[in-house]
Amino acid sequence: MARNLRFNGTGSGGGGCPSVHEDLDSGEVVVHGPPLTDPEDIAQLQHLNEGEVPIVVPRDLLVDFAPRTRTPRIVDLDAFGKLFATFEHTAWRLETRRRFASDEVTDTYAQFVAGRPVEWDYEDDWCRNVRAQTALGKRFERVRIVDSPPTPGQLYLLDNARRNCAVGEDIRNLWRTDAERLRLPSEDFWIFDSRLVALLNFDADDRLVDVELITEPAAVNRYAQVRDAARHFAIRYDAFAANL
Repeated sequence: MARNLRFNGTGSGGGGCPSVHEDLDSGEVVVHGPPLTDPEDIAQLQHLNEGEVPIVVPRDLLVDFAPRTRTPRIVDLDAFGKLFATFEHTAWRLETRRRFASDEVTDTYAQFVAGRPVEWDYEDDWCRNVRAQTALGKRFERVRIVDSPPTPGQLYLLDNARRNCAVGEDIRNLWRTDAERLRLPSEDFWIFDSRLVALLNFDADDRLVDVELITEPAAVNRYAQVRDAARHFAIRYDAFAANL
């Protein structure tokens, strides 16, 4: 079975080598770089077994991108909600789930699945805050992953995007097959100001339970790389919906 590898980072300016990957299942670390080939250098190595290949990597590569043991910093939903008023520049989200339990208990969801026009509220707390923050020059952006065929929850959010974009968001979509090709994670998260990640934790019934805040620079950098790839390939929601 293939390893479940995540790219942690590279020490090169642009060539992508040497690099560090982490096996998310076993916790093992995979490092690749130029091999050590000088026989006199190799002769100084201890415990180099048959089949092993010594490689050379910059010290900073391991300092910056080797995985670290950390204690999760969990916050409740009230503390999470305050981040949407206190961020300074950008709030960006990757949505990867097929459904949200919180959507399915709303009147708008009932209208949608019944095939009726959805009566969206443009004056709820979320819309008022988005308008207020974007008026200050801040940005709200999302990329939503969509299955083929889309789930009812994903189609509902495509309809919802009309309202959210009307009040100031930028929402784009990406097919799940493309997300998998890009090796995007299945995590659902927000990035605030490229310095804070809010990782959303759901239970087995697709209900949001709590949020883990991540501030370690190397970890935030990994999520920022995911953001850049997703944003580059995603399609604005209206163009995406037109091709369904």
